[in-house]
Order: sequence, then structure tokens, then C-alpha cells
Amino acid sequence: MNISNKTLSTLLLGCALITFSDSASAQARNGSIFNAKTAGVSSIADKVASRPGDLITVMIQEEADVNNTEASDFTKSTALDYEMSKINILGKTLNPLPTLGAESKDGFSGSATYTKKGSFSARLTAIVMDVLPNGNMVIEGRREVRIDGESKVIEFSGILRRWDITSANTIDSELVAEAKVTYSGKGPLTTATNRTGVGAVFHDAISWLWPF
Repeated sequence: MNISNKTLSTLLLGCALITFSDSASAQARNGSIFNAKTAGVSSIADKVASRPGDLITVMIQEEADVNNTEASDFTKSTALDYEMSKINILGKTLNPLPTLGAESKDGFSGSATYTKKGSFSARLTAIVMDVLPNGNMVIEGRREVRIDGESKVIEFSGILRRWDITSANTIDSELVAEAKVTYSGKGPLTTATNRTGVGAVFHDAISWLWPF
């Protein structure tokens, strides 16, 4: 049977179209090696966060060390000494002549020292919420741990630069701009270590009214 070149070309083109169609449908099926949703991320690509929805681990390490010392010393001294040497009023009625003397001293000395130290460390995975036009990324993260009725919540947000992210997809909190770290607790332990209710109101009122 003789088949012309034109007919053969048509058959080959049809087979190619059918193969491409089957391949595309296979790629879209669940369980396929190819995933259209992550098409752009290869097995050897950089895994650091770069787009909204990506995750990044924030290494929170905050330390506060404040030391402020103030001192003031003020001294004021005034002396006054007047004496009349001669007066021709009422004869010798004013004898001896009156004199006037006064002395005043005023001094003030004060000093104040304020020292405070604190540290907080944690590890938190945040989500990239937005990518700014200059490439900086806005991240937000929240972590809650509940143990025996006690709840501890860590919240973190800020803006970071992509080149500050390590190859392990982590970043130190000190490299995050507009960083906001919140650590709060709720439960029996928190209640036992903090003043609440009427006791807290009276304590604040006494602290505000007490002059010493």
C-alpha cells in the first residue's frame, strides 16, 4: 500500500497533537509529578520566601539594656551689708547709726539612676502577606501554645529585605524593619502573677496618689 508524503505528514501531526493533549491532561491530574500551581519552582531552585503566601522562619532574639544616670548640683549665695556713715536728721537721735546686713544661701543637689535589662528569644514561622514594589516583603506570624489551661501567644509582624534571608529561609528579628513583637498569656498562672480586678485598681490609685 502506497502512502503519500502528505498523508504521512498529516498522520504524524495528528499523533503529535493527541500525545500533547494527553500529556497536558496528565499534568493537570492529581498525583502527577508536574504541578501547575508550583510550575516555576524546581527541585534545585532557591527555596527562600519571595512571594505572597510563602513561609519564613523568624529567629526572635530581643535584648534591652538601658542605663541612664542624671546628676544636678545647684548652689546660690547672696550677701548684703549696708552701713550709714553720716546722717543730719534729728540731731543725734540716731546714734549709733543703723546698719543693715543680710545673707542668703540656697543649694540643691540631686541624682537619679535608671537601669533595666531584659531578654526574649523565640522561633516563629511567619507568612509573607505582601511584596512591596521595591521587593521588600511584609510578614505576619502568630504562634499559640496551650498547656493545662494556660495559653501563651506570640505575635510578630514587620518588613524585611529579601537579601537578608539566609539560605535556610530564616531571618533574625533585628534585621526586620517596623518589627512588632507581642507576647501575652492567659490562664491561672498569668492571673496568679498579676494584679487583677479591684486589687489592681486600688494599687494603681495608691501609686498615683502617694507623694513619696
